[in-house]
Amino acid sequence: MMSPSDLVAYLIGWHELVLKWLKRDDQGLPVDFPETGFAWNQLGQLAQKFYLDYGDLDWPDLLAHLNRAKSDLVATVTARSDAELYGQPWYGKWTKGRMIQFNSASPYANARGRIRKWLRETA
Repeated sequence: MMSPSDLVAYLIGWHELVLKWLKRDDQGLPVDFPETGFAWNQLGQLAQKFYLDYGDLDWPDLLAHLNRAKSDLVATVTARSDAELYGQPWYGKWTKGRMIQFNSASPYANARGRIRKWLRETA
């Protein structure tokens, strides 16, 4: 069971991670997908890291951090051309735009599913 704070930390973590990827790529540095020390089959452990990273924040600060991270991500993506986002593969066969979507919008879908499940179970 994921707490509301964990859920917000999860979303912040993914936004911050995608921003890190884009910043490193812009600097010509290698990007360690999904994160240094984690493989794609270790996303549960990565989520645990996100909970720890933001676990000391109180609820208002968590929400403010989420809003900031989301705004930063939207601004970063908006500043990029369609050619940069979708014109060529970036990671394997996936374009930069698809990797951003998979790892920012998709966690919201995951969160929405968890909230719906919790609402069904508590109603």
